[in-house]
Amino acid sequence: MIIDQNENTTIITQENASVKELVKKIETLYPKFKNSNVIVNLNTLKPISLEQIIEFLRISNQHRAAKHSFVIVNEGIDVDKTPEEIVIVPTLQEAYDIIDMEEMERDLGF
Repeated sequence: MIIDQNENTTIITQENASVKELVKKIETLYPKFKNSNVIVNLNTLKPISLEQIIEFLRISNQHRAAKHSFVIVNEGIDVDKTPEEIVIVPTLQEAYDIIDMEEMERDLGF
């Protein structure tokens, strides 16, 4: 797991751990980035299953409830089959765009 922090965004890139191991590591290290937006880059995993994406549901809900963005990047998943609570985009640029939009919504009180 590689962790990069830019301003108010933390990018977590999956290296070679399984998704379950990655989620456990994120939960363990959560205090380090609980106050920033999080992008989880899973583009090294192709294909990725819906069951693997659902592993992130609890931490995504927790992070979003704290008024921060949580975005998963993977170009191999069918977004129409994933839960609405999990934000998934195919590219890192789209993840940044989602974070920008969500920050504007939070600033406007939505």
